[in-house]
Amino acid sequence: MEQRHLGRTGLRVSRLGLGTLTWARDTDDRDAADQLKTFWEAGGTLVDTADVYADGGAEYLLGRLVEGMIPRRDLVIATKAGSVLEADRRVDGSRRHLLAALDDSLQRLGTDYVDLWQVHAFDPYTPLEETLQALDIAVSSGRARYVGVTHFSGWQLAKAATWQLAAPAVRTRLASAQMEYSLLQRGVEREVLPAAVDLGLGLLPSSPLGRGVLTGKYRHATPPDSRGASEHLAPFVAPYLDDAAGRIVDAVATAADGLAVTPLQVALCWLRDRPGVTAPLLGARTAQQLRAALSVETLSLPDEIRRALDDVSAPVHRYPDHDWSTL
Repeated sequence: MEQRHLGRTGLRVSRLGLGTLTWARDTDDRDAADQLKTFWEAGGTLVDTADVYADGGAEYLLGRLVEGMIPRRDLVIATKAGSVLEADRRVDGSRRHLLAALDDSLQRLGTDYVDLWQVHAFDPYTPLEETLQALDIAVSSGRARYVGVTHFSGWQLAKAATWQLAAPAVRTRLASAQMEYSLLQRGVEREVLPAAVDLGLGLLPSSPLGRGVLTGKYRHATPPDSRGASEHLAPFVAPYLDDAAGRIVDAVATAADGLAVTPLQVALCWLRDRPGVTAPLLGARTAQQLRAALSVETLSLPDEIRRALDDVSAPVHRYPDHDWSTL
């Protein structure tokens, strides 16, 4: 698999990553092992997890699989901290919480360090400099090699980078931003993606297949074994089952028919090759689904197909993104 630099860093990662959101919950030990082995044998290196996935179960499972199957040095392990499952609080970006969470993640993963440590969400109640100081400590102590953020808006990303650049020899610069991005969700193109490109951050798109909708499986009905039929994941899929999304999925299916490939391949190729994207993160439920996604490695879209998909999925961005005098 082709390798790409993560932003303006020396870290190289596979241009497709493996996500573990469903591990230890919907994906059992055997299926997770099959996925990891399939991914590694295809040349994949970037594996993304988080401390809240299955309440730590995903990290624990990944750690056991790496210990028994794959040399640690062959993988770029990324995890996250900052999300909390509390009734009155969803995010904790305090230095106390983040560093304690990192230590817990390392213990579950069975490793002395993570390659990429990410703040899971912006905490409006904690000074941003306190959150960023935790990243500095993680890198200086050797517990993390690189750091990033997820689900930050454009201004939050710029504020973080400005603080870090004020003391470039002291403060650790962000390497990445992980955001939801697909043909069904192009909101990051408004401010986050331009900011990431300008600041030298690599974008790691999550839900690259529109939460599974871009595979075309929901065009006529909801398969009983799909996430859309799952009690706890159905609300996650539902926002992308409206008429607007249906028109985009139909266009993807038409392009796939013309190219004699699958809608999954078309949608994933479109995203993988977008400017600023380092590696879409694949959240397959089974190794068979993962193999289908990994098959895009040798595929690229013709320019006319890419432009047609750009047009049919184009988000409405007017003022202030366009010159006010033209509106």
